[in-house]
Amino acid sequence: MYTMRNKPFIAAILLLLRLLCSLQHMGAQSIGVCYGGSGNADNLPPESEAVSLCKTQSIGKMRIYSPYPEILEPLRDSNIELIVGVPNDSLKDLADPSAAVDWVQRNIKDYSSNVKFKYIAVGNEVNPIGAAARFVLPAMQNVYKAIADAGLQNQIKVSTAVDTNLLGVFDPPSAAAFSANAGPFMEPIIGFLVSTGAPLLANIYPYFRVKYNNQPVPYALFSATDVVVQDGKLEYRNLFDALMDALYSAIEKTNGRSLDIVVSESGWPSAGGAVETIENAGTYYRNLVNHVKGGTPKRPGMAIETYLFGLFDENLKEEEIEKHFGLFYPNKQAKYGISFN
Repeated sequence: MYTMRNKPFIAAILLLLRLLCSLQHMGAQSIGVCYGGSGNADNLPPESEAVSLCKTQSIGKMRIYSPYPEILEPLRDSNIELIVGVPNDSLKDLADPSAAVDWVQRNIKDYSSNVKFKYIAVGNEVNPIGAAARFVLPAMQNVYKAIADAGLQNQIKVSTAVDTNLLGVFDPPSAAAFSANAGPFMEPIIGFLVSTGAPLLANIYPYFRVKYNNQPVPYALFSATDVVVQDGKLEYRNLFDALMDALYSAIEKTNGRSLDIVVSESGWPSAGGAVETIENAGTYYRNLVNHVKGGTPKRPGMAIETYLFGLFDENLKEEEIEKHFGLFYPNKQAKYGISFN
């Protein structure tokens, strides 16, 4: 029975709940980095030094694109939260349940006591009409079952990483929808994510919209002062928010209203072309880190978990611009004045 004597107790409980929510949102604000390893460069420090660099820079989250002992071992007891990827060329194999069990045992369960796995990204930017597309959902389901059988389903969420090229309509964000090719691919994946409580991982790159779609540079760098896109009552002054909310709109139209988005990649190259400069890249990364604390016009007030691409420049990439996305040079010198904590 409620009495006046209960009032201080109830007020204290409400205060505690608000504090817990605030702490949860503060945790979500932590910025991560993407680490490609040595496969795309021949001049990088060893994996143990990459992990040490993240620790000294207060980087609390990391995305790797394939698990292997040289990176997983130094991550033990590091307290770094981890997205671990299933490469696209492994999707067909993991569509076999027994192969998924073996993959989870070797790469996840054997390290799970002291590596902080958070998400498994089953595939990265898979073409919805490509040969690998039909294996994405079965691989996700099999990996999830193996995770659940290992008792890790409450710790690790299974998802896939997509890009905004899946959107057939983008502008304004409220009108966004998946393309005719992407819709049948995404619908069952979204259903799976909703059923398991996992977020969708999305690679969000305003830079590529500048490079290939002639979007204004200030709009992409968070430096536009005026409203660029008016979408009903929602106002957009930066392209990152517009891309995020366009993807949210497409998801909502595919029965994914409860789904959250984790930004699994976002970045800007520092060389290779006219807009690819140290100044533009530094502006983008610094503004992005500050911006994602506050959500988007469509979903305000909720911090966006975001992974910056990438940790180092990678000199073996084929395209010149792809070589210059690093936050650090191979000698571990920082390119930009970014506070990661």
